[in-house]
Amino acid sequence: MEYRIIMIGCGTVGQGLLEILEKKAAFLRDVYDFEPRIVAITDKLKGTVIWPEGLQIKPLLETLKQGKKLNDYPGPREKADEFVDPLDLIEKVEAEIMAEMTYTDIKTGEPATSYIKKALRTGKHVVTSNKGPAALHYAELRELARLNNRHFRIEGTVMSGTPVFHLFENGLAGNELLQVKGILNGTTNFILTKMELDGLEYDEALKLAQQLGYAEADPTADVEGFDAVAKVVILANALMGGTLKPDDVRRQGISHLRKKDILEARETGQRYKLIASVKKDGDKITASVAPERLPLSDPLSAVMGAQNALTFETDLMGRVTIQGAGAGRIETGFSILSDMLAIARCAAR
Repeated sequence: MEYRIIMIGCGTVGQGLLEILEKKAAFLRDVYDFEPRIVAITDKLKGTVIWPEGLQIKPLLETLKQGKKLNDYPGPREKADEFVDPLDLIEKVEAEIMAEMTYTDIKTGEPATSYIKKALRTGKHVVTSNKGPAALHYAELRELARLNNRHFRIEGTVMSGTPVFHLFENGLAGNELLQVKGILNGTTNFILTKMELDGLEYDEALKLAQQLGYAEADPTADVEGFDAVAKVVILANALMGGTLKPDDVRRQGISHLRKKDILEARETGQRYKLIASVKKDGDKITASVAPERLPLSDPLSAVMGAQNALTFETDLMGRVTIQGAGAGRIETGFSILSDMLAIARCAAR
């Protein structure tokens, strides 16, 4: 079945998605009866290109890899401009799915939330990897999707392509989630790993993380726990039916930890991890992000480097732990694909 797709944002994640669609086109068609047709892309920095018959992905990727803009795309096109406002594009271009992959603003969720609302109101399913709308407006957007008989899917918002929401939608369907705790920020986990295994001080480990591209020039969102807070709010609200806001989460980062703290924990058979946790007690849901000393017997303590992991405590299956990538071009691009395939499966029923 053919699906017309609008892409809002074509940075790292968007280009990862395009690479997957180009590489696996025959596989997706033959195995899943899924034929995506990218009909429009707009990006504030890279411009806009529109072609209702479907853009050719290979020359599109080559254009971007050469450092050119979308409006330099050499294939057939109806329109190519420096930049078309996403709200106008969503309104005017016909499509079944909008993939929203713009930058995250965790304070307001904008402008992505407005893009998502416009898409749902104009009859488009929405898939996104953007934490802002999911953390701040999940219930509202889910209800808007329901009223318009459309999907609002957010697999890429917590652990990149590692399946969190698909796991509960399918593999753990029928379970009630009592508690979830885990490592939701690869940058901090990398820093803590280097402090323990290589004996680096915090500042040295942070500098290495920045040199390797794990940490931004301003690492505050990662090392002070704000990124993990957004993700834990999404888990609380999407999987537990909560109504938490980021300010409701008790937060402490890792910037105060020193090598001596890390080594002291190791000497007692423990290991520091930045743990994001959500717990349900009756109708009350509480959440926190803070460094914890875990016993080495805890599955989360064995998660090293930039990996992420979550342990779910359920009423029927007990504790289930998943581990995988929490970031990455292809990994997050896959999360967008997995949500689009879920939409296609529902349509085929």
